[in-house]
Amino acid sequence: MSVFVARQAIFNRKQNVVAYELLFRNSPKNFFPDIEEGHATARLIMENQLNLGTRHITSGKTALINIGPESLKLDLCAFLPCKDVVIELLETIEPTDDNYQLCRALFHNNYKLALDDFVYKPQWERFLKFVKLVKFDIAQTPLSEITSVVAKLKQYKKIKILAEKIETQADYQQAHKMGFDYFQGYFFAKPTMHAQKDIDYNYALVIAIYAQVMKPSPDVKQITTLFEADAALAYKLMRLLNSGVFPIQSKIHSIKQALVYLGHERLKKFVSLIVTAHTTGKKPAELMQVCVVRARFCELLAKHVSKPLAGEAFLTGLFSLLDAILDQPMSLLVEKLPFPDDIKAALLNEKNQLYYILNVVKAYETGSWWALEQAVVLLNIDSKILPGIYKQAVDWADNYKNNI
Repeated sequence: MSVFVARQAIFNRKQNVVAYELLFRNSPKNFFPDIEEGHATARLIMENQLNLGTRHITSGKTALINIGPESLKLDLCAFLPCKDVVIELLETIEPTDDNYQLCRALFHNNYKLALDDFVYKPQWERFLKFVKLVKFDIAQTPLSEITSVVAKLKQYKKIKILAEKIETQADYQQAHKMGFDYFQGYFFAKPTMHAQKDIDYNYALVIAIYAQVMKPSPDVKQITTLFEADAALAYKLMRLLNSGVFPIQSKIHSIKQALVYLGHERLKKFVSLIVTAHTTGKKPAELMQVCVVRARFCELLAKHVSKPLAGEAFLTGLFSLLDAILDQPMSLLVEKLPFPDDIKAALLNEKNQLYYILNVVKAYETGSWWALEQAVVLLNIDSKILPGIYKQAVDWADNYKNNI
């Protein structure tokens, strides 16, 4: 498949290109699409940094990458090599205590930080010791109105200042005279599009991996099997380890070795990155949470019916909304699932024990009490046990969501 990104050059006082700002695009059209910031940043990382790398797009020069409130909170910066990028903190980030701590952590992990579309507030003062670059949008804050702020920033020896939205010779001359270090805008160059090939992967497997890493003691063997089932996912994993983010002490000879090296916490973040990159709005994210609750509910219920079925019941519940998440017929999706026939049959509404377990769970979720009483008869269980099981499932899913 083709993926897209735009880059806009940044010039120094001698009008030499010193860096590029990378701008997410989801088509050959050169404008930012109407999607959430976190989703855009996650896709930019997946499609570029974990593909051929940002240095490939910037011809080896530094890349400025936008990070908004959601991306900062999700720690998406952890997938970018600090030596190659400047983290451009968007103007939508507020100077709160929580954000201060996140920026502090990035600074101490050797990331270079920039403040985008800067408008001075006293609350930003304490952040400035972490900042290498401050960008002013001169269309929003005209040069004539920021003379005092520029003078104040000039007192910080380590901070450079950049004027963006430079569109005329007069803009450039005035900014140059005021002492700006860098310049960006249509006067120099419009963003240019870059297309490259990326490999698509089986999102159903991503969900299966997501379910595994949710567990307190994930099964590395099972996760390895899932990664091995999709060359694209395996490629992204290997690209992550070879992207300059992590210091590699030895050659990686297997998927299992790569997963062990990555570790549980990094693996959780990596899987979260993939999910974020392909979750285009709140509905899929909420459906994912319903799937997780449903999977655990099915698993716990199966232990009351037939313990050997617990693992398969978990997967049945987990994938039961896959058609809604991906907007594709379940009949097409199950063909891509490397799972036993009885799971596939249950997902296609063919009656077996897994289907009956899922049916009970669905009836309970929707409050269809008459249907529920009919469904529990087929499993030979008492409906009175269901509220307690459901609460366990919700608590389990919420606990993981809050810690991923």
